[in-house]
Amino acid sequence: MAAGYSDLRQKLQFKQKSFRTHQKEKKYSNSPHQYSPYHSVEDNLVILKQIHTGIQQRRLFDNEQCAAIEEKIDEVVELADKGKYKPCTVDRAPLRNKYFFGEGYTYGSQLSKRGPGMERLYPPGEVDPIPDWVHKLVIKPLVEASVVPEGFINSAVINDYQPGGCIVSHIDPIHIFDRPIISVSFMSDSALSFGCKFSFKPIRVSKPILCLPLSRGCVTILSGFAADEITHCVRPEDTVARRAVILLRRVFPDAPRLAPNEVPPPLGSVPTSRYQDINGLSRPADGGNNPRKRVVVVSSSLHPRHHSEDSDAGEDDLEDVQQNDNSSNKRRRIHKESSPASSTSSASSTSTKHSEH
Repeated sequence: MAAGYSDLRQKLQFKQKSFRTHQKEKKYSNSPHQYSPYHSVEDNLVILKQIHTGIQQRRLFDNEQCAAIEEKIDEVVELADKGKYKPCTVDRAPLRNKYFFGEGYTYGSQLSKRGPGMERLYPPGEVDPIPDWVHKLVIKPLVEASVVPEGFINSAVINDYQPGGCIVSHIDPIHIFDRPIISVSFMSDSALSFGCKFSFKPIRVSKPILCLPLSRGCVTILSGFAADEITHCVRPEDTVARRAVILLRRVFPDAPRLAPNEVPPPLGSVPTSRYQDINGLSRPADGGNNPRKRVVVVSSSLHPRHHSEDSDAGEDDLEDVQQNDNSSNKRRRIHKESSPASSTSSASSTSTKHSEH
């Protein structure tokens, strides 16, 4: 038995050495279709160890603090629906609204040339400043808990998800954002998955290397290997109720920006009928007749309630599901127009593609 254990240990040490060598040649990319060059259980154990070195979680916000912050998030949604924010502050997509504060950036189908490293910041002043309540209720407690130094955070993003909303596999752009990346979960529990592979029509997600629970009020801190070397995502099946996440990051002072004449029109800046019924779930319409309801998941087997100060784990924010309007899909739609059912099938088979918050 001892000999068997020794053989396994030697094999794992060899895998670790091989992994480090291969890592220099092939990075984990932002592509949702490239997630790991390894497939065996032993390989995944090595990757798991690497992931955990870059993840921390702390539950800094109790139920009362969460409720106060969630009320403020609802106010942001209401102000956005009334058109009170700058156009680039608000980004709408199926099952997800995104609100940029401090800094905003292009991603996904907004890019003139797509791919990792092509993301760009908006020119200064194109999005609204970080609200005072975010500084007071969210950032200040993080500074007091020594999660980040004072003045570190200059970008805040609020992602507001409906049930079934997801974030496709991605890596937060390393040329724009410093590390660590901090996110705080509100309204319901969810999970962050590492090393998944997405496919579409219908949307499917492969088994993750690591599925990390994200509890309401929990702060997740992502750095190192977990932030830079492997993709992360939120699967549709892990968003079982309305969920909001506040993503807090530092934008590099020399990060690339768009020129004023390069700013694209905001995606879905005004709610339209095409966002009202996605996968059988309704989006809120103008006028407040269908308000976004807050549903809190109190407990589940995947997300046990805890109040521990520290644990090895982590989340992101991330990359959001967008409609894929590239030329190949257009050709397929044109080809399908000859079919009598094309008008109904095209609406239900919306494709999705990588994008970065």
